[in-house]
Amino acid sequence: MSKHLVVGAGPIGSAVANQLAADGQSVVIVTRSGSGPEDPNISKIAADATDSAQLSAIAAGAVAIYNCANPPYTSWASDWPPIASALLAAAHNSGAVLSTCSNLYGYGPVTGPISPELPLAATGTKGRIRAAMWEEALAAHSRGEIRATEVRGSDYVGPGVNSHLGERVVPRLLAGKSVSVVGSPDQPHSWTYTEDMARALVVAAAEPAAWGLPWHAPTNPPRTAREAIADLAGVAGVPMVKVKGMSRSLLSTVGLFSPMVRELKETYYQFDAPFVIDDSATRTEFGLTPTPWDDVLAAHLKPFGTPAK
Repeated sequence: MSKHLVVGAGPIGSAVANQLAADGQSVVIVTRSGSGPEDPNISKIAADATDSAQLSAIAAGAVAIYNCANPPYTSWASDWPPIASALLAAAHNSGAVLSTCSNLYGYGPVTGPISPELPLAATGTKGRIRAAMWEEALAAHSRGEIRATEVRGSDYVGPGVNSHLGERVVPRLLAGKSVSVVGSPDQPHSWTYTEDMARALVVAAAEPAAWGLPWHAPTNPPRTAREAIADLAGVAGVPMVKVKGMSRSLLSTVGLFSPMVRELKETYYQFDAPFVIDDSATRTEFGLTPTPWDDVLAAHLKPFGTPAK
């Protein structure tokens, strides 16, 4: 039994912790509130992830640290840098592998499938923050100060996620009401299952071949928002509803009254053109494949109290 430190107890952090605990590993979860899943192999600690000394002390003896932190979407610029710095220090002081849960923001707008070999060329604030986090971790890895890897996923689908297919979609779908989605509802889009992301993070932390490189979580073939909502309707056993797209101008107008919606303008490009992840390197190197799509959707629907058909 080895010690693993998971920072963050959202859908990804909890999935990582549960998968490790099920494998008989000793897991410590750090959150501000001391929250996390219940399991005999999981210990929960309330701590500040920006406190390098505190985080390093907690990480002592760990074989891996999983960065599954999830700062508020509206405060990445202020919240991410100190968390990232503390995690680098903890990885350095403990000798644990740092396995970071990330996304595709760092690439910025691209043409064609998004592979890990593409440059991190984001121009938006959020994309630059995620790119800088990896570049700093990679530089420390290259200097031999830490061992680091990063797994990137597309928009999440799964129980408990704040998803583009989540609270704004499922309740209305189940009630037979029309649904609005960001951008075009008819552009191919990749959706990454939270459990598949967690599995990739655990494998990347354990495999020396993964260290010093970014990887993409195994992800099902792309589905447009309209197709994904129709798939949800089919799994839930309810009729399909009308799906409307929110234009950039409408998003800007709504953003005047909603800070969260205002933040979506930076990544609007992900929803008005094809946004497709290339996970072939992960599949080839580690043999990881995504959970079947219908099983993903059934898990996604479960918190809404709707039994799958």
